[in-house]
Amino acid sequence: MTIGIVSAAYIAAAVLFILSLGGLSGQENAKRAVWYGMTGMGLAVVATVFGPDVGNWFIILLMIAGGSVLGYYVASRVQMTEMPQLVAALHSFVGLAAVFIGFNAHIEAAHVASLDDAGRAALAGFAAILAHKEPVELAIMKIEVFLGVFIGAVTFTGSVIAFGKLAGKVDGKASKLPGGHFLNAGAAIVSVILLLTYFNGAGIWPLILMTALAFFIGYHLIMGIGGADMPVVVSMLNSYSGWAAAAIGFTLGNDLLIVTGALVGSSGAILSYIMCKAMNRSFISVILGGFGASIGPAMEIIGEQIAIDADGVAAALNDAESVIIVPGYGMAVAQAQQSVSELTRKLRAAGKKVRFAIHPVAGRLPGHMNVLLAEAKVPYDIVLEMDEINDDFHETDVVIVIGSNDIVNPAAQEDPNSPIAGMPVLEVWKAKQVFVSKRGQGTGYSGIENPLFYKENTRMFYGDAKKSLGELLPQIA
Repeated sequence: MTIGIVSAAYIAAAVLFILSLGGLSGQENAKRAVWYGMTGMGLAVVATVFGPDVGNWFIILLMIAGGSVLGYYVASRVQMTEMPQLVAALHSFVGLAAVFIGFNAHIEAAHVASLDDAGRAALAGFAAILAHKEPVELAIMKIEVFLGVFIGAVTFTGSVIAFGKLAGKVDGKASKLPGGHFLNAGAAIVSVILLLTYFNGAGIWPLILMTALAFFIGYHLIMGIGGADMPVVVSMLNSYSGWAAAAIGFTLGNDLLIVTGALVGSSGAILSYIMCKAMNRSFISVILGGFGASIGPAMEIIGEQIAIDADGVAAALNDAESVIIVPGYGMAVAQAQQSVSELTRKLRAAGKKVRFAIHPVAGRLPGHMNVLLAEAKVPYDIVLEMDEINDDFHETDVVIVIGSNDIVNPAAQEDPNSPIAGMPVLEVWKAKQVFVSKRGQGTGYSGIENPLFYKENTRMFYGDAKKSLGELLPQIA
């Protein structure tokens, strides 16, 4: 391919990526948006691999084939409940790639500098680009390499810890080493000093030492964020991976990689900010690992959890005129979305007003519940965001909470010492009756006690959500 064809392909791919991001803003367009993104990425890969000054096609194609097979195998085995940790794992790959490319750029630059004019004339690919750079350009490249490796290393270890927390392999509670934020700040300051040292020609050792510090920062930052904030963390790491990709693009001189990285980085940052506002969190505090722990003794909860069986829930639903369903991660774990869809269909067929209330951080990934409900063919027009439906709970006969905890926790409004104090929540307790489908009396992923379960108008519908709804469905008139 000529440079002109490659440039045209890159522009087309960039447009497709923008259309993809725009289409993902609504459920109706999401499937088409995914195809835009896939087509754009395929076009970008083909244009890059078969572009000018690119060799070793056999090795490249072999790696692409191997990665494709592995990706298909992993994706086909991953359940929807495991999607958040898969996303975190994929972010870690982007970060690690940035680290490897940064070190490779340093090694290549050192190799090119050692060659005479004849040796430089015979170079191809990235080495040829380096051979024609002016001293000022090489100096700027050092900064690009350093920043790319730093962001990539933070993204890598941060994503690994996020994966561990989401998969239950690492404790979801916030924890920090003695020194807390001062350790992160100290490591960042030392990294800046190492940047100056590296810029002034100290060799590769400042890059190696900075990488170790960045690995620590990524680990310690995410360890310091509690489970209640993990949806924001996933979005934030998505942003980090984008900026790491953009830094790689500057190093390699690849315009499309710069554009793509900037799109991912900025969209991830905007989404993280929106989610922080929805949770009444400070964006800066969350990205610095500032939340997830109590700030004082928890409020005493008075009352007891009262259980109810399928007969009782069915009787209330048959008498109700308006019903709101609040899905959460427990619904995903139980794979109960199809049963929820069938319950919705039967209730609507009986002439009842049925709607869904979706909190911005329901589940463990932005949009997690929307995807599950769309998969179960729940009509889009009855799936409402928190701001659209929160004022309607006091007029609702029955609310069914399926596997949610923090997003329906009144402690956010009633307990100033709660880890989620001030977080906007779905005010389900204002409805006439609330039924909570829950496996047991545990506190859930974030470990925060929920006073909702003890309120007089709340009944606990214990058991696996799919099985419980299966018992309920035949009794709905």
